[in-house]
Amino acid sequence: MGCFINQRSWMFAVLLLLCSIEYLIASDHTDARPNFIVMMVDDLGIGDIGCYGNNTVRTPNIDRLAHEGVKLTQHIAAGPLCTPSRAAFMTGRYPIRSGMGSTGRVQVILWTGASGGLPSNETTFATILQKHDYSTGIVGKWHLGVNCDSRNDNCHHPVNHGFDYFYGLPFTLFNDCKPGEGTDILADLQALFRQASQVLGLALLTLLIARLTGFFLVSWKLIVLLTITVLVGFCSWYVPFALVQTWNCIIMKNQDVIEQPMTLETLPQRLLNEAEYFIERNQQRPFFLFISFAHVHTPLFTSKDFMGKSQHGLYGDNVEEVDWMVGRITNVVERLGLSNKTMMYFTSDHGGHLEDSDSRGQKGGWNGIYKGGKGMGGWEGGIRVPGIFRWPGTLSPGSVIDEPTSLMDVFPTLVNLAGGELPKDRIIDGHDLMPLMEGKVLRSEHEFMFHYCGIYLNAVRWHPQNSDAIYKAHFFTPNFSPEGAGGCYTIHICRCDEGFVTPHNPPLLFDLSKDPSESTPLSPDEEPLFFEIMQRIQGAVKEHKETLTQVPHQLSWNNVLWKPWLQPCCGTFPFCSCIGKNTTT
Repeated sequence: MGCFINQRSWMFAVLLLLCSIEYLIASDHTDARPNFIVMMVDDLGIGDIGCYGNNTVRTPNIDRLAHEGVKLTQHIAAGPLCTPSRAAFMTGRYPIRSGMGSTGRVQVILWTGASGGLPSNETTFATILQKHDYSTGIVGKWHLGVNCDSRNDNCHHPVNHGFDYFYGLPFTLFNDCKPGEGTDILADLQALFRQASQVLGLALLTLLIARLTGFFLVSWKLIVLLTITVLVGFCSWYVPFALVQTWNCIIMKNQDVIEQPMTLETLPQRLLNEAEYFIERNQQRPFFLFISFAHVHTPLFTSKDFMGKSQHGLYGDNVEEVDWMVGRITNVVERLGLSNKTMMYFTSDHGGHLEDSDSRGQKGGWNGIYKGGKGMGGWEGGIRVPGIFRWPGTLSPGSVIDEPTSLMDVFPTLVNLAGGELPKDRIIDGHDLMPLMEGKVLRSEHEFMFHYCGIYLNAVRWHPQNSDAIYKAHFFTPNFSPEGAGGCYTIHICRCDEGFVTPHNPPLLFDLSKDPSESTPLSPDEEPLFFEIMQRIQGAVKEHKETLTQVPHQLSWNNVLWKPWLQPCCGTFPFCSCIGKNTTT
């Protein structure tokens, strides 16, 4: 009997040992997967950072990431404006594939109460990481839509795209959020509506006076009908535009509006606190954190610790504040002993806004030696952005890669490192960067890149195999104004629809390996392979277009304009107002 008990005890001990070993193996496997901290600045120019050639704006913390990791010198956004670029970044797909390209002047979401946004059937890297037991969070700007059909359906919201936690701006920071800074939303149409309302109001007043004085007979029915028409017409533009600070300048925590309108003075610190707290509370498990800075989009912040400290006015102050925030995030990672387990990535969503300035000086970024800026889908200054990866113990410090890479590459890179699988039911345009960054291969998988402005194919980049050349063909270029300027200063930002561009046939051709500033186009006389190059590019365009399918346009007028029944609101609509807490809870 005792022998039998001992045998049972021995078998139990062995079983317990096997279970313990299995648990440890599983735990070790889970712990081996890296954390991801992805940091994206809004409207930052590639020339604003020290490690990309700026020697007057101080960015020691960003420069440190490059010194301790990998710097990509030809890192390309898939769109020249926030909404399309971020859609491509999140999905690893050109924005035209998800309907995030525009046919006209409006290329971004204009209201939180609009129905357009990142479609629910699109798969983000956060969605895949979430399914693989990552804790996923986004702190900061979203700008990919909120609702579709009703105020609380959240069809475009971060929580419907793989994020467990969201704290920040469902829209974006823009001038209307700060009284006295002017307006960013259809200013010319606002002026037109205002003038039309004044004319109609004057006509109504004239008819009313004529009727009361008996100058001539006017039907009261006509006066009442005209009064209703004037009031409806006035409210239809005045309510969305005049109260835009209430509608758009809001803070959400997950699906709840917690501040409406938001308080700008404390916003940078609150976003930083939220990011730090997310890392701390998830330090024992794999996590993915997307820090989407509200900086350096206008209106620029006026944080007292940074005002007047840079050599480049308020814009420079804001860049240096971003750098300080990057340093704070890096310090948290190091303090928690997570450096070797955490891949950190730093970038911008597109080029700096050249045309943004006022009497106080330049408010937009600098794009270094590259022509163009924000809103320009072809010129390098609109789409070439910083790209820095840091992962101590895995990526060699001080590495520099000059090969063409894309923001869309982040999608497959993160998914593969997390042990996930890329979707097989759709085309993924990005490529895993790890072989390139680890030195296992020397060339990018991007032989061709297609540069869109809205739905229009603006330019194509070709990096021929067995060649150092990087050709880029421009099918059209924006019309700079005034004549001789380097941007579209007359209309504040370049457009890519008809009437605002100059088409080129044959396309303008540059070799970026010799002329990165795109200053002198090649001609058949200078480039003996000119027609062969153009033929190869045209063939690639044909093949690319054959992969495109018709999808709903998320940025049509109907989808970008304000719909009151979709407006996120704290309180009872239309009386939306609340003051958020300034501390993380």
